[in-house]
Amino acid sequence: MDKTSPNMSAAPKAEKRPARSTHHGIERVDDYAWLRADNWQEVMRDPSALQDDIRTYLQAENAWCESAMADTEALQKTLFDEMKARIKEDDSSVPSPDGPWAYFHRFETGGQHPLFCREPREGGETQVLFDGNKMAEGKPFFDIGSVAHSNNHNLLAYGVDETGSELNILRIRDLTTGKDLIDEVPDTAGGPIVWSADDQWLFYVRLDESHRPRQVYRHKLGTSASDDILVYDEPDAGFFVSVVESADRKFIIIRCGDQQTSEVHLIDSANVEATPQLVAAREKQHEYEVDTCDGRLIILTNSGEAEDFRIMEAPVGAPRDAWREIEPHKPGRLIIAIDVFKDFMVRLETENSLPRLVIRRWADGTEHSIAFDEEAYSLGMRPGYEFDTVNLRFGYSSMTTPAQVVDYDMNTRERVLRKTQEVPSGHNPDDYVTRRVYAPAPDGEMVPVSLLYRTTTPLDGSAPLLLYGYGSYGLVMPAAFSTNRLSLVDRGFVYAIAHIRGGKDKGYRWYREGRREKKTNTFTDFIAAGRYLVESGFTQSGRIVAHGGSAGGMLMGAVANMAPELFLGLVAEVPFVDVLNTMLDDTLPLTPPEWPEWGNPITSAEDYKTIAAYSPYDNVNTCAYPHILALAGLTDPRVTYWEPAKWMAKLREHNQSACQLLLRTNMEAGHGGASGRFDRLKEVALAYAFALKIAGNIHV
Repeated sequence: MDKTSPNMSAAPKAEKRPARSTHHGIERVDDYAWLRADNWQEVMRDPSALQDDIRTYLQAENAWCESAMADTEALQKTLFDEMKARIKEDDSSVPSPDGPWAYFHRFETGGQHPLFCREPREGGETQVLFDGNKMAEGKPFFDIGSVAHSNNHNLLAYGVDETGSELNILRIRDLTTGKDLIDEVPDTAGGPIVWSADDQWLFYVRLDESHRPRQVYRHKLGTSASDDILVYDEPDAGFFVSVVESADRKFIIIRCGDQQTSEVHLIDSANVEATPQLVAAREKQHEYEVDTCDGRLIILTNSGEAEDFRIMEAPVGAPRDAWREIEPHKPGRLIIAIDVFKDFMVRLETENSLPRLVIRRWADGTEHSIAFDEEAYSLGMRPGYEFDTVNLRFGYSSMTTPAQVVDYDMNTRERVLRKTQEVPSGHNPDDYVTRRVYAPAPDGEMVPVSLLYRTTTPLDGSAPLLLYGYGSYGLVMPAAFSTNRLSLVDRGFVYAIAHIRGGKDKGYRWYREGRREKKTNTFTDFIAAGRYLVESGFTQSGRIVAHGGSAGGMLMGAVANMAPELFLGLVAEVPFVDVLNTMLDDTLPLTPPEWPEWGNPITSAEDYKTIAAYSPYDNVNTCAYPHILALAGLTDPRVTYWEPAKWMAKLREHNQSACQLLLRTNMEAGHGGASGRFDRLKEVALAYAFALKIAGNIHV
């Protein structure tokens, strides 16, 4: 490997150390397998444990990236300053009422982390429950996980991650004194924490040695973590577990599942020592979620060939054959989520990639819906603490409309705008256009594409265009407002989101047609979206900067191999590019749960061949690649740092162009990047400066 410095003249060259493996009679040679630290689990907890040769290589890559981007330092600062100027620094959330209090979080001017607060419901002095800024002092990484106040409002349970590895320390604060109790539980998941009805017990999920959330524990207030009681132990390494509280607060709900199958258990919140009660035994490809409403189960399920889901109900404890349908399946209308109230049920659904809220009155079954007129927008429920209420809180935004928080009276249908996102530096929606267009895929499917651009941007093919995509795990990509994007759009970029297969933007079928043996539809949809935008005059071939993260980073690697000539550059954040090796490594945290998503190449020769045919790392070839910026996190448990590191090393070996190939690894963060709200903007500024530089707008 070349010796490097911030002013280095040549890119790092990783040493080749061939590692051979054979699966299903097929031999593979991986020259850069050595970049995977054998002690990766230790590194997650202590980044200093990384072996020297790997650290030296990652630092060399960081130095090369810094050197290559040195001419954008002023631009990065300008981008950072203007993105920060669009953030209301002393912002706060809308207080959410619960009994005598209303809970919220707020930020202080200059503060990186939130303060968690409450105020008397009927008015009075605000109490700061804890200050994230003070707690983060002296720590290179700090992130607040789940926060849950007790039913009597005297205690607050919270989790903090101090390494970026998503290993949370659970603590409990006495709100009458403002001091933490002796209770401290390590290695918990960052998900919800649930109090028992009497506030004497906490239910939480612990991560196992492979960094997987598979065990539910019960912690007795005032005791040592070593005395915690195992409540549920998931036997399947491919199933992850979580705990949530039911809407009526009668039950602790244990959810188990992988990407295609789920199972739910209930614990009576007033009888925590009872054995968890199974709702319906797991059945392959049966996905269901449960909430409770005064003795009834409300079930969102895909049973009965209802791939876009239907809603059923049954008495708590009833067998599955007693489930009764209350909202039928409608093909192409995907029910994403439900929220249960004493007198109402609300469902969030999407059809043809446009969301709406539908409110049903329990008493008579009457329904009405909430939708909006913009061509593309984002809509979502904001669940609160209260069950017996007529108030529904929801959020709305579009690519031109700042986020709004609305309280909606489900009886009178009156809307009260509680908050509109402030953009301190100014934002006029009339200066921008948001549109929805449809790109024809090679097989005739129509791929929705959401667009944002300034009214003054010429649509004659001359504009550079950033095309964002994800397309995995059934996730729907919202056409939501982002102040950061304005930094590109105001400099002449068209910003586009391709709602490609692999997500559920057009229903479950859209997901099914973009996974496993049909995964390449995700990539060809994205390429088709880019080519359609060229043909429609929004940009031109070779002027598109593609952007994706995590599984969207895998998309970046795949399209770079398949259609490098279409793209000017790629920004791949924590990119899942070493798909075959990762799916062959069952010691990694996410591998067994993701076999239903990608296939299991260990047991199936067909799955092995399918993944090998598109895995970006395995398909790097000798060609002229576009500019590429890859961003990684050393303590990332989801997409391990060595995936982008190996990918970059192999790209350098085979690339035939003069384009920049850059890798930056955050040595103090994980999957989400830097933890502070402003520190994260520095990473966005780097990515945007890269896009502007390669587009020729470095001095803008």
